[in-house]
Amino acid sequence: MTAAESPPEARGAGAGLSAGSARSLLLTILGELVWPENRPVWTSALLYVLRGLEVEEQTARQAIARGAAAGWITGERHGREVQWSLTPSGRKLIKEGAARVTSTTAARTGWDGRWLILLVTIPHTHRTVRKRLYAGLTWAGFGNPTPGVWISPHPDRQEEAARLIAELDLQDNALSFIGPCGAIGLSDEEIVARAWDLATLSEHFEAQLAALADIDPEPGDPMLLTHIQVVSEWQRAPFKDPQLPEELLPNWVGHRAAARLGELRARWSDAVHARWREINTEDGTVG
Repeated sequence: MTAAESPPEARGAGAGLSAGSARSLLLTILGELVWPENRPVWTSALLYVLRGLEVEEQTARQAIARGAAAGWITGERHGREVQWSLTPSGRKLIKEGAARVTSTTAARTGWDGRWLILLVTIPHTHRTVRKRLYAGLTWAGFGNPTPGVWISPHPDRQEEAARLIAELDLQDNALSFIGPCGAIGLSDEEIVARAWDLATLSEHFEAQLAALADIDPEPGDPMLLTHIQVVSEWQRAPFKDPQLPEELLPNWVGHRAAARLGELRARWSDAVHARWREINTEDGTVG
């Protein structure tokens, strides 16, 4: 079997789940398979899994090259083959991301009523950072109830927001406050309704639960590929789910969806890693 081939029966194993970009799937493979094994990975093994997830070979190779350019991985050539190892910054990225993803299944009670509020203005000289600001604050669980105002019921994420603001050189254009909602203007419930599109998010998570209800892949490649799709879905959850406390959003379907994704990941993990070790062989020949 050549490096870029994948068994036809493995394709589409995770029917009903969104595929994710080649970049996000590569990051999932690195975090879910390469990081725990603590050993280098051959290009052929990465291509095997990415091709099994219906990523075109050229696109897969580009994703690997861009992962190296971004500092996630570093390569070492062995003849015509390349082995990739996670860099310290790649490990840090995966570790921090994993902590946020697993937090989606944590209990969300005991909110003390305080909000973390950011007022951020993007000057004309910094307009190119807008997308990164919005993505970073969304990942951190902030909502945007009115232009320039970002709000989160997680005051403990102040340090994370501060790092983002500093990285984007927006310190002189930002203010922050921590405290309860005042008597003027929107109530807590109205803030939630304005800051997050909960109806659309609820539809997304309900559809996700339906797709996961009877999922039962065969052992081997189908299970490995479905596992990667499931974990990829879970890793994108913080971009969608604001993780609001029960006091603001009781019985939230997003919490149930995250729990289901985590349950499936744990159920398949041992078998998936056993198959991965067969694929990422010592000599770079896909097993």
